[in-house]
Amino acid sequence: MTLGDSNARCEAYEILNGAGRGEALILCEHASHHIPRRYGDLGLAGGLTGADRQSHAAWDPGARAVSRALSAALDAPLIAARVSRLVYDCNRPPEAVSAMPAKSELIEIPGNANLSDDDREERVHTIYRPFCDAVSRLIADRKAEGLATALITMHSFTPVYYGTHRPVEIGILHDSDSRLADAMLAQASALPHRRIERNEPYGPQDGVTHSLQLHGVKNAMPNVMIEVRNDLLRTPKEEATMADELLTLLRPALASLPHKGGARA
Repeated sequence: MTLGDSNARCEAYEILNGAGRGEALILCEHASHHIPRRYGDLGLAGGLTGADRQSHAAWDPGARAVSRALSAALDAPLIAARVSRLVYDCNRPPEAVSAMPAKSELIEIPGNANLSDDDREERVHTIYRPFCDAVSRLIADRKAEGLATALITMHSFTPVYYGTHRPVEIGILHDSDSRLADAMLAQASALPHRRIERNEPYGPQDGVTHSLQLHGVKNAMPNVMIEVRNDLLRTPKEEATMADELLTLLRPALASLPHKGGARA
């Protein structure tokens, strides 16, 4: 894939607006609840048509739609996973138990129980590595073109987790590099109707910043992970509204960064 390839698709990922020249690169690691045929239904209750496969455990509802809207508005390339995180969570390293979980919150995934080393490596080889390699290639292409780049990863989360309501509506997450998160949080007063918090409902201690570390921090690129409560993303209208609200935070935040990783001096 070269920078001139605007769109590309393979089993593990899709690239939309790959030739975008905006100052951001967007990742959506949990964009799909698709389970490739070779994995059957992973033993999920109700099979491939059951509620478990449609639940937040299998994907991040609304995240892909919001990512696409941000991609269009910012002229930013978007790389989105095309396989459910129950098969492999592309925001986790291969050694993490949660990369191929046998249980997600209250949902059992029998097809992930007692995976052999060969089974695990097959998923790493066919899903995780192709996704990560696509991100790395696109970052390298943008560096070669001298394009300033900030990394944005887009997620959604369930409003109730283990029976506890989560009051936060928009989470702005970061790892060791807080430049972009700080700049976004500085704009939070522009959305007075939203509860916006730092490193909520998850944070680095929960192992959710793998993509930020691997692709952002490693390349000295400003980076941020955005989490939106998924009951705010139930319809296309709500998804569009949320994208506009996030742009209220993102546009001035990106503009305020004195230097974006990936640009030539």
